[in-house]
Amino acid sequence: MSEVKAAPSVRRAWGVVLCVFYASCAVSTEVNEDPPAARAALYGDDCPCDPESKAAELELGRRIFEDRNLSASGEQSCASCHEADRAFTGNNRPSDPLFPVSVGAFDTLLGSRNAPTIAYMAYSPAFSFVTETEQDETELIPTGGQFWDGRVDSLEQQASKPFLNPREMALPNEAAVLERIAAADYASLFQRVYGDVLADGAVAFQKVTRAVAAFERSERFAPFSSKFDAVLRGEASLSEQEDRGFALFKDPEKGNCIACHAGDQTSDRPQDWLFTDFTYDNLGIPRNPKVPDNAEPTFFDLGVCAQDHLRERLPALASPDEYVASLCGAFKVPTLRNIALTAPYMHNGYFQELRDVVDFYVTRDTDPSRWYPTSEDGSVDRFNDLPDSYRGNVNHEEAPYDRKPGEEPRLSPNEIDDVVAFLKTLSDGYGGD
Repeated sequence: MSEVKAAPSVRRAWGVVLCVFYASCAVSTEVNEDPPAARAALYGDDCPCDPESKAAELELGRRIFEDRNLSASGEQSCASCHEADRAFTGNNRPSDPLFPVSVGAFDTLLGSRNAPTIAYMAYSPAFSFVTETEQDETELIPTGGQFWDGRVDSLEQQASKPFLNPREMALPNEAAVLERIAAADYASLFQRVYGDVLADGAVAFQKVTRAVAAFERSERFAPFSSKFDAVLRGEASLSEQEDRGFALFKDPEKGNCIACHAGDQTSDRPQDWLFTDFTYDNLGIPRNPKVPDNAEPTFFDLGVCAQDHLRERLPALASPDEYVASLCGAFKVPTLRNIALTAPYMHNGYFQELRDVVDFYVTRDTDPSRWYPTSEDGSVDRFNDLPDSYRGNVNHEEAPYDRKPGEEPRLSPNEIDDVVAFLKTLSDGYGGD
């Protein structure tokens, strides 16, 4: 029996990236484009496949998504933390748009992580473990799921969580959600779409999450309308700086961004460029003192390894505890689509500027004192948002993270500017020159 272990820093060979990336995209693209056959596959016999029924379900999903009354205070909706003009990120605190976590239904409720975008998340496959075997070693890689830690598989499951989360919309139970929907001015629309099911709690709540998920699968959340998409379609050209940045983005000896933020270099279909491989990576992001939970020095957000029931999802392993420990500190690789609109960055919202993110990637190991505090003994406290026992999990295997103190970074300051210029072409809403 071959030994099973984690891929280096929960990353993997490019061949596996391609395998998972294209397998997931082939299915998800059909769901997003939403032909009747794809909707039937998604919903089975209970399918609103005709255009009128589909439009009604999407409108219902929109109304639920934007309904602030579906919270304990009546002041928070799904849209409060997933604002359209911020590429469906946000923190429900417009007075401080770069605050790293979301404020809940009441000002005293604060989240624990930076709200991720839900744009293009219809393309994320369900959480699973992918294996790759070479000789006598098998690498096991967590892939897919929703949220930063992949703890749920589908948009429906994701949509169900904020309503009842005591730090978010803070309703006590599913019945409280349904009572508010029954009293809403769109209750008749709910009945028209799903029938007379509001009195059946379990069924009705399932329909609530289905409507929200249907809305999140719509073109509004994945318009593929960026300048980069226009370039793929032959409708625009990158500037010289953007073109240099794209080359650096792809170069395995320079930015090597495409190793995680994947795209099919042989394809001109925007759907083949999601700029994520849906895996998990441990980057050693500095601890953010603005995250309220971090006021407790012994608190650490461990990402995917702290996922509920993770061990139940594992294949049979000789040393499951060792494998799970190797995942601690890893978070899902986000899409880079609309990245210029989604500050602050990373699971803990540490970075407020996009350029700083790229700068961190290439200088984290060449000049760690720029990013981490100094300990009492004068040493740099590298990877200070991880317990000592898990700091060895940080990705040191791939460029640009394979440098040592004093070495030249993989990118120069001018090259960082070029990469950032390219990343800005990924924002939707491009209208041409």
